Amino acid sequence: MFFGGGYFYIISIGLPAFCVIHSLRRGTEGRWIWIIIFLPIIGSLVYIYSEILSKRSFRSPNINVGAVLNPGGNIKKLEEQLRFTDTFSNRVKLADAYLASGFTDKAVELYTASLTGAFSENEHVLAQLIIAYYELQRYNEVIPIAKKLYNLPQFARSKAHMLYAMSLENTGNIELAENEFKAMKGRYSYFEPRYQYGLFLLRNGRDKDAATIFTEMLNEEVHLSPRERKSAGKWFTLAKAELKKNPAMHSA
Repeated sequence: MFFGGGYFYIISIGLPAFCVIHSLRRGTEGRWIWIIIFLPIIGSLVYIYSEILSKRSFRSPNINVGAVLNPGGNIKKLEEQLRFTDTFSNRVKLADAYLASGFTDKAVELYTASLTGAFSENEHVLAQLIIAYYELQRYNEVIPIAKKLYNLPQFARSKAHMLYAMSLENTGNIELAENEFKAMKGRYSYFEPRYQYGLFLLRNGRDKDAATIFTEMLNEEVHLSPRERKSAGKWFTLAKAELKKNPAMHSA
C-alpha cells in the first residue's frame, strides 16, 4: 500500500506539474491551467492527448517528462547511454541536454566531436553550434557555420539566422547585420528577430527607426489569434518597455 500510495502521490503531483510547465512554454496556459488545477489527473491526461499526442509532427520535439522534472537526472542518464554506446545520436542527445542546461562548453565539445564522416555537415548540429558559440561570445566562429546553412529554406526563420545577424554586429559588420535583420521582417511573424532588430537600431543611434519597428509589432498584436499572442507575448511586452523607457522614440 505504501509503494502504491507513493507512486500515486508522485503521479498526482508530477504529472500536473509537467503539464503546467509544458502549457506555459507553449503559451496555452489561459485555456488549460484551471482545468489541470481542479482536475489534476483527468485534466493532465486530456491535456497530454490534446496538446502533445494529437499535435506531434516531425517539426515538434519529443517531450521528455523526466527531462522537464529532473534535468540533472536526464543528463546522467544520457551520459550513461553514451558511455555504453558511443553513437552520433547519443552524442547529440547529450550535447542538446548540456546546451539546454547551461553546460555550453561541454555541448560544444560534443557537437564538434560529432561532425565527422557522414555527419560532418549535419544541419541540426551546425545550428546548435551557432547557438552555443553565440552564448560563449565566440562570434567569429558563428559566422562561417551560418554561411554553411544560409541557403537552406529552414535557416531563414531559425534562431540561428537571428544569432548570425547579431554575430555580424558584434564583429563590426554593421551593414551586413542590418541586411540580415531586414530579411527577418515579415508581417505577423518574426517577432523575436524584429525586437532584436529594434535593439540593434537603438544601439546604432537610430531611435525613430527602432520606434517604428516596435510600434509595427504592437499594431500587429491585436490581429493575431490568442495562441499566437501568447506565443509572442514576451516580445510584445519587451517592445512596449523599450517604447516606454525611451522618450525620444515617442515622436517617431
